Amino acid sequence: MGIILGVDVGGSTTKIVGVNDNKCIGMLQVRAADQITSMYGAIGNFLSTYKLGLENVSEIHLTGVGASFVDEQVYGIKTIRVNELKAIGHGALRLAGLSEALVVSMGTGTALVKATGSEIMHIGGSGVGGGTIIGLASQMLGKTDIEAIIALAEKGSLKNVDLFVADILKNEVETLPAELTAANFGKIKSTATDSDFALGIINMVFETIGMLAVFALKNDSLNDVILTGTLATFPQTKMVFSKIEKFTGVNFIIPQDAIYATALGATELAVT
Repeated sequence: MGIILGVDVGGSTTKIVGVNDNKCIGMLQVRAADQITSMYGAIGNFLSTYKLGLENVSEIHLTGVGASFVDEQVYGIKTIRVNELKAIGHGALRLAGLSEALVVSMGTGTALVKATGSEIMHIGGSGVGGGTIIGLASQMLGKTDIEAIIALAEKGSLKNVDLFVADILKNEVETLPAELTAANFGKIKSTATDSDFALGIINMVFETIGMLAVFALKNDSLNDVILTGTLATFPQTKMVFSKIEKFTGVNFIIPQDAIYATALGATELAVT
C-alpha cells in the first residue's frame, strides 16, 4: 500500500501528515489566504519536501473545517473525508501514547473530546481560542500577527494586569492558592506595557480553556488531558497549564507535534 496523507484543512492553515505502513514519514503546515489554496499548497509542499510523487500516494484523508469545500477527488487520488472530532481523538491518543484521555483541541476556537479505545465523544467546546487572542490583540495592541503577539507576551508580567487571590484575601484558603487568578485584567496598573497586556490575553484564554477541561472531568474517572492544536505550541502554554495542574490535580499533557494531532488521526480513519 502507498502513502496515506492526513490533511487537516483549518481556517487559516493546513497541517499535513504522511504515513506509510503505519509509520509517520513527515509533517508540515502551510498558511494561505483561503482553504483550497492552503490545502493544495500543503500537499505540493509535502511531496516536494520529502521527494515524493503523486504516484506514491494511495489515499488522501481530509478533515477540518476547510474539508467541506472540497467536493472532488484531489489530484485524481482516492479522497476520503474524515470526521474531525474522531480525528482529533485518535491523533491525540497516538501522540501521547495513551489509551484514553480528554482531548482539548485549541485552534481558532476550542473543542473538548473524550477519547477512549472504543469511543470518541464530543463533550463540548468554546468560542474562546486563538481567534480570541488575535481579536483582542488587534484592538488592544494593534497587532494581528500571532508570532508578534507571542514574542511580546514573553516580556510581560501578569502582576501588572491581573488581580490575584493574594490581593483580596488576607489569609490563604486551602482551595484558593495565593497565586491563583481572581480576575483577569482586574488590576491594570498605569505602568502596564503592551507586553503585559499580550501576556494577560494569552493567560486569560488558557486559564479559561484549562478550567473548562477541569470541569469536564469533575464527574469522570479520567484525569489525563491532552492539549493539541496550534495554541499547544505557545511558549506560555506549559506555564499556565502547570499552574492549573498544581491546584486541581488534573494531568495536562502537551505531546510532541501536538499541532498535527488532527491530521495524524485522519490517517487512521477510513470513514466519516
